[in-house]
Amino acid sequence: MGKPSLLPLLILFSLISSSMAEIKTLKITADTRPIILFEKFGFTPRGFVTITVSDVSFTSSLASPDPLLFGFFLLSDESLIQATYESQQRQQQQQNPNPNPNSNPKCVLSSPYVRLLFKFDQLTGPNHNFYNRSFHITHPDEYSLFFANCNPESQVSMAVRTEMYNARPDGSRDYLSVGQSRVPTLYFFFALAYVAFLAVWIYFCLVKNRLSSHGIHHLMAGLLLTKALNLLFAAEDQHYVRVSGTPHGWDVLFYLFQFLRGVLLFTVIVLIGTGWSFLKPFLQEKEKKVLMVVIPLQVIANIASIVIGETGPFIQDWVTWNQVFLLIDIICCCAVLFPIVWSIRSLRETSKTDGKAARNLAKLTLFRQFYLVVIGYLYFTRIVVYALKTIASYKYRWVSVAAEETASLAFYIFMFYMFRPVERNQYFVLDDEEEEAAQAALREEEFEL
Repeated sequence: MGKPSLLPLLILFSLISSSMAEIKTLKITADTRPIILFEKFGFTPRGFVTITVSDVSFTSSLASPDPLLFGFFLLSDESLIQATYESQQRQQQQQNPNPNPNSNPKCVLSSPYVRLLFKFDQLTGPNHNFYNRSFHITHPDEYSLFFANCNPESQVSMAVRTEMYNARPDGSRDYLSVGQSRVPTLYFFFALAYVAFLAVWIYFCLVKNRLSSHGIHHLMAGLLLTKALNLLFAAEDQHYVRVSGTPHGWDVLFYLFQFLRGVLLFTVIVLIGTGWSFLKPFLQEKEKKVLMVVIPLQVIANIASIVIGETGPFIQDWVTWNQVFLLIDIICCCAVLFPIVWSIRSLRETSKTDGKAARNLAKLTLFRQFYLVVIGYLYFTRIVVYALKTIASYKYRWVSVAAEETASLAFYIFMFYMFRPVERNQYFVLDDEEEEAAQAALREEEFEL
């Protein structure tokens, strides 16, 4: 198999963010992929990669496979750029009517740009199906650990255990990539921020102004609680991965509260967008359908998130699960905008007949602000944060986490402040002196989204 066929896969894998790189054990059965990504990790000058391979077997439908064409290697992003240029040059040479026979692409294991770890001719044991060794990384960079199969029409089965870590000065191991080392502290800090936020919300909104509070405000308190717990368990999860290589069960609680937080967030946005418990005491049929679509999709998205987080790119359907997660997330983000638009249109129609211009103008202004902020929040957390993960140096991957959580906290503060329970909030503002000005504003056709 020619090397050009592997290049698009290497480029695709290079766009994947750094893994937590906890100790992982997996089983590969009759796999025919030419290249498999296991981990992506940022190393210090005291980095190590430990690989244990057992129960190795390989077959081919064409001929006896060559063990020299199976192997593991490391590839840095910098070397990938050089390999890309080399591949383009080789493709141009192949298009030459009289190509140089010595210029044909070789197996990626023979490329000067990869750091070869071992080939299957180095397997040991009674049946030559075992390998175990630790490799020292002295040049700090972000590396991807790959397995390459350059034998045509061949398949491989094996059990693989990987460990990627950086050694601290005291000799202990840090299983988090360089760019992820600050993430546990960040999660814990934001968890404390949400706990304080929840305490303020309960006191000022559910206790001090309990007569003005509605059912939505209690649901918003539940959202703050699940968000705080989600961040707390995320911090514990990452902390234990960092010190021991395994999450010790904290990942179960993390995924549970991640699911609850996702469902409650989209539910609160939908309910606020429809004016539930503010403008009307019930949901219309089309609004109920939005919730009935969003909540099951969040279940599927959570399943996809677990598969992505707990397995890795070495499973054959990993890219598919990523696509499913992305598609569902986009659908949910679009779906929650419809109720807000419906409420704005309904208010515009009502303002022409009920004679309460000032009240309706305040409601319209509030809903339009909420609509724009929701769009900004979804855009930032889905696109800008992803761009930060992609373009930032591997040493600063934590910046994308900080940016996402900061934007989320700002969005929560805005949403909770605008829709807080007060005796005379903007839903019920009535100012007779401004009634004529409000009527004039509502008559302007440009008062649109």
